[in-house]
Amino acid sequence: MLKQALKRKLTKKELLLLPRAFDVIGNIAIINLPRELRKKEKTIGQEILKLKHIKTVVNKIGQIKGKLRKSSYKIIAGEKTFETIHKENNCRIKLDISKVYFSSRLASDRLEIAKQVKKNEKVLVMFAGVLPYALVIAKNSKAREIYAIEINKSAVKYANENIKLNKLSNVTFIHGDVKKICPQLKRKAIKFDRIVMPRPQLKETFLKYAFTVAKKGCVIHFHDFLRQEEIPVVATGKVKQEAYKAKRKVEILKCKKIGEIAPYKYRIRTDLIVK
Repeated sequence: MLKQALKRKLTKKELLLLPRAFDVIGNIAIINLPRELRKKEKTIGQEILKLKHIKTVVNKIGQIKGKLRKSSYKIIAGEKTFETIHKENNCRIKLDISKVYFSSRLASDRLEIAKQVKKNEKVLVMFAGVLPYALVIAKNSKAREIYAIEINKSAVKYANENIKLNKLSNVTFIHGDVKKICPQLKRKAIKFDRIVMPRPQLKETFLKYAFTVAKKGCVIHFHDFLRQEEIPVVATGKVKQEAYKAKRKVEILKCKKIGEIAPYKYRIRTDLIVK
């Protein structure tokens, strides 16, 4: 336990401010230290570095921003790199944490979706990043083909590397904006049995673009961000409203919390089927 290990190196007040946990992506540990502990960041970093699999320790110094969902980090101990290979659900995922968005906390969500994919399904992953959802689905299902769309230029290199790293032949990566790519897919009559939408925390739902390439019977996994009191009414209401605008009938299958992003605010996944 980190607090126990730092008991003699931090004051009682500082120990109370120490985060209870930190994230690990590959061999990089990510801790979010309050300003009051910045002077002790090297001491804290060196203690975390004692864990066998950790090679680099970074302090998260900014919030996730914009549609590219980038964060700012400062290396406080270990190797001077932001690049790593994360292992998850039979996949190897190469990335630079300072250039692309990735959350190790969504590993169980990725696997849960992959296990729902039926044999020979054609799957679309929007906001695909370095392809964590696409890779996990490809490795843990019998999907026929997986398309993945991502707008971040920095993700292109890693997405293509990850396809090769995992020796996959059924994943097609497309660099671009879903607002432009989905209409292009529609014109080519390319439609999907399942659409995964691990979208950024933005006002726009992007559901109207998903509906344009959804087959009848398509299952959509839609991520949203809501306060406790808004679940599930706002989540399901938003989906039904977008379906009405798109003149598509839907049935809500499930609405569940998949992570707390702030006190009483959650990442939600709403599963729906297009009728």
